[in-house]
Amino acid sequence: MQSLPILRRRLTLEERERVEDGGGGTTESWVAKGNLWAEVQRASLRARDDGGRLADITRYRITVRAAPFGHPSRPRPGQRLSERGRAFTILGVSEADGAGHYLRLDAEEGAL
Repeated sequence: MQSLPILRRRLTLEERERVEDGGGGTTESWVAKGNLWAEVQRASLRARDDGGRLADITRYRITVRAAPFGHPSRPRPGQRLSERGRAFTILGVSEADGAGHYLRLDAEEGAL
C-alpha cells in the first residue's frame, strides 16, 4: 500500500501575464492564481554552464491534490509555485497515485 503524501507547505500557484506597456512593448509579471498545499522533495542537483560560470540547478518533485483538467487550480507547465522568496518553475505534471487524487509536479528552482 502506497503512503499518502504529507501536504505541509503552502505554495502560491502563479501564472505569467504579459501586459502592454503603452510604448509599443510589453511587460511581464506573475499573477497569483491561488494557494496549494504541497509536499516538496528534492529530486536532483546538477551544475550547468551559465555563460562561463557554473550554476546549480535543483530539481524538485512536488505533490499536490489533483484538480480537474481546465480548472484554474490545476498546475500546468510554464506556471510556477512560490514560497517566501523561492520560486519553483513547473516543467511537467503527471498523476502521482494512479487514482487521480494527487498530481506530481516536476519543477526547477529559480529566482523570483
